[in-house]
Amino acid sequence: QVQLVESGGGLVQAGSSLTLSCAASGRTSSSYAMGWFRQAPGKEREFVAAISRSGGNTYYTDSVKGRFTISRDNAKNTVYLQMNSLKPEDTAVYYCACAVSYSIAVSGARENYRYWGQGTQVTVSS
Repeated sequence: QVQLVESGGGLVQAGSSLTLSCAASGRTSSSYAMGWFRQAPGKEREFVAAISRSGGNTYYTDSVKGRFTISRDNAKNTVYLQMNSLKPEDTAVYYCACAVSYSIAVSGARENYRYWGQGTQVTVSS
């Protein structure tokens, strides 16, 4: 069992930056790939970024490449999402997720994640 708690969301203006954090407890989360997803009102939850166990491999959805950076500190059992040049279309609830299996290297597929946080709201005004 893994417990995930996101923090760092808020209301910002377009062009601003935010850093989200995801603190993990329970099962050794450092042994698993981690991901960030987001869900805007009336839309499906979508993949944002993922990072491998060691942090050596990362994967992003096209819309955030060059603006967002995912990282992790395994000593602190924490995953981060640095978001720069935020746009109104980035407005959503952001969720942290832990991979379902040790064999998942890095993935953007929701079905490869088993444990989810409660989400943190990010609102970007124009």
